[in-house]
Amino acid sequence: MGIVTDAWGWLTTGAHWTGEDGIGQRLAEHVYVSGAALLIAATLALPLGLWLGHLGRGGALAVNVSNVGRAIPVFAVLALFMVSPLRNAGYVPTVVALVLFAIPPLLTNAYVGVREVDRAAVRAARGMGMTGGQLFLRVELPLARPVVMTGVRSAAVQVVATATVAAMVGQGGLGRIITAGFATYDTARVVAGAVLVALLALLVEGVLVGADRLFDRHRRLVER
Repeated sequence: MGIVTDAWGWLTTGAHWTGEDGIGQRLAEHVYVSGAALLIAATLALPLGLWLGHLGRGGALAVNVSNVGRAIPVFAVLALFMVSPLRNAGYVPTVVALVLFAIPPLLTNAYVGVREVDRAAVRAARGMGMTGGQLFLRVELPLARPVVMTGVRSAAVQVVATATVAAMVGQGGLGRIITAGFATYDTARVVAGAVLVALLALLVEGVLVGADRLFDRHRRLVER
């Protein structure tokens, strides 16, 4: 319990929350990098995955992209960027590496979500004379939403947790608290940084789950 008490003491010390190296600054950096990466990845992967799922083609592409993305370590990608001309481009290397990491679950779940829609519902919609666009918006997308959102939550949590590696190449974020703790042999600081990352990941998961439930409740009220 000693390390837990020490970590709690470190977190509750006001001086650790202020300044350029304070928790507040590092938290803002972490949220910024993670949010930017997730937004870019979702903008790229979700439309492509949904479109391929609607067409019923490109399954091999989605699977292969997912497998390749999961096989490449984020730190390796980040290290390559840091020896390239992009090393002086601020957070660009970190964001790009995290985007590549976030695309596989987003692309795969978007594709699978649409393809797993009940084919009877699709045939019935076509029998009613719906166009391809109407079929997608009114039938496939609503029914695929749970699987798609699972991919979004998975990608978000993974990005938040993985963004800590940015500190290993001198970038910002909560990972800087952990690396600073290792550098000074301050175990309490290391544990405190890890706790902050875990709490942020849980918070992001909770916010996305809550938003999904609110959206579903609103949709049901509108349909009544």
